[in-house]
Amino acid sequence: MVTIRSAKAPALAIRKQKRADLVAEELKRLITERNLKPGDKLPQEIKLQQTFGVSKSTIREALKSLEVQGLISVSTGPTGGGTIVEVPLDRTFQLMQNYLFFKDVGIADVYTVRRLLEPELAAGAVPHLTEDDFRALEHTIDLCDPASASAAAPLDQRQEDLSFHDILAAANPNPMLRFCCELINEMLRQLVVFGNDTPACEHEKFGASNVRFHKKIVAAARARDVEQVRKLMAAHMQDCTRHVTRMNGRVHGRLVLDSELPRRMPLVRPRDQEPA
Repeated sequence: MVTIRSAKAPALAIRKQKRADLVAEELKRLITERNLKPGDKLPQEIKLQQTFGVSKSTIREALKSLEVQGLISVSTGPTGGGTIVEVPLDRTFQLMQNYLFFKDVGIADVYTVRRLLEPELAAGAVPHLTEDDFRALEHTIDLCDPASASAAAPLDQRQEDLSFHDILAAANPNPMLRFCCELINEMLRQLVVFGNDTPACEHEKFGASNVRFHKKIVAAARARDVEQVRKLMAAHMQDCTRHVTRMNGRVHGRLVLDSELPRRMPLVRPRDQEPA
């Protein structure tokens, strides 16, 4: 029998929950109490059956629920079971967008938040940027620079513009600020569209302006000039707002499908590795 330890919810409401849902809640509590980390394993299925007094199918349904939430990965076989994983950004983005689908979110709302957060994100990243980070930043600039032989196609350039900001986010030690900015970047990647009547020259102007700002930001960051990076990023966000508005950019609200979730590798080294 599943032991229910919540004293806050009404008893009637608790009894209406499915057994698998109750087990999933208890497993979340177990993860919290044992302070389990990504890579740690949950007890084997047979042990969970004995602990909660439920069937194998109930345990598997509970594990599947946690897997869908992005909390664990489930493997089969004699040594299989649930392994704790870090909740992926793409799953979090999907949940956020499904929530925002029913809200009236416009491009002006998105850029209002970017103008507030991006300068602080960039400034906070400066002391932590490594040479590998700088090379990655410069590579994205090279792919977006019309004067470069490595320049990507226009639509790919917009993706690389956002990759520049992702690299700065990964270098910032503030997990809340990093999380917010990465989610906004993902929103811009997947949901922002421009009017079909926008001239190609406007896209070119936008790209060229981004390259100019990105080069100045990297130069200031290499000099470890935190205040200059903050000022440049603030000006960059103002400039982006003007370009996107002129290009009739808008948020194309829709539900994000599982098949559309990106599967990108991290752009730079994990942040728990300090520079040598």
